[in-house]
This record gives sequence, C-alpha cells and structure tokens, in this order.
Amino acid sequence: MHSELIEIRTGGREAVVDLGAEISAFLRAKGARDGLLNVWVPHATAGLAVIETGAGSDTDLLAALRDLLPADDRWEHRHGSPGHGRDHVLPAFVAPSVTVPVVDGSMALGTWQSVCLVDTNGDNPVRSVRISLIPG
Repeated sequence: MHSELIEIRTGGREAVVDLGAEISAFLRAKGARDGLLNVWVPHATAGLAVIETGAGSDTDLLAALRDLLPADDRWEHRHGSPGHGRDHVLPAFVAPSVTVPVVDGSMALGTWQSVCLVDTNGDNPVRSVRISLIPG
C-alpha cells in the first residue's frame, strides 16, 4: 500500500475543496496503474463527497448543510464558535472517507465527478487528508 498525508487550507470558512489535483499528483508519483484509492479525513468535523464542482453544486451542498445543520445554540456540543456542535454531526451525513477505483493511472470517476473535502468548521483553517492506494 502507498499512503501520504497532505494538508489542505480551507481558510477558516465553510468550504468544498476539490482534491483532484492533489490525488492525481499522488497517483503519478506512485506510478499507479490500477487499484483502489482511499481518501480519509482524520477529523471529527469534516467529510468527503464525490460531487460536481464549479457549476453551483458545491455551493448548493453547503447551503443544504446549513439548512440541515444550522449553526445555532441547539447543539449539546458547545465548545468553539457558536453552533460548532453541528460540525461534529457533519460526518454522520458527509462520510470521512471515500474509495474510488483507479484504472490506467486515473480515478475512474464520472464526467462531472470530483472527490472533495467538505468542511463546515471555521475553527480549523488547515485540514489533513490521507490518500492511500492499494495497487491491483
């Protein structure tokens, strides 16, 4: 297995960050041909999504998460910024890992799909993401 931990700067704001460039660089550096790629976020307040970006879907996802998980005082988990408890519920809706087939050195995604970090926690401006490849 090949594995690497990278850092992603979200800037301390809600963000959907396309990880395609980082993942492609990892696959090239490892000489990947075929296998399974796993991307993992070792945080209690972030997740990963396979989603279209750049056409408004990433903004729509953040809006839907704000509707579903409002940043208000309803949460039992209360440290950090107001409404931070919602960030700890996020991984139940946006999983902390995703697995994608790798074929001929590239992720076997659909035309408009991207692997993205989803982070609603403004208290953490830098995130770690583990990229791992099990060669086939």
